[in-house]
Amino acid sequence: MLNLKKTLFKLLARINKLVLPSFTKKRLDLSKASKFQMAVIGWRYFITTNALD
Repeated sequence: MLNLKKTLFKLLARINKLVLPSFTKKRLDLSKASKFQMAVIGWRYFITTNALD
């Protein structure tokens, strides 16, 4: 079950990389980020940390 969960998060991480924008490449200032941008950053962080564990 753990292997399936890890595989799912790795798949989601790849999809995120293809679909969602990278704000670090755009040099986004976090203090000026909109709520949507902060939500995308949080989502990417959640998926990435679970894919790496």
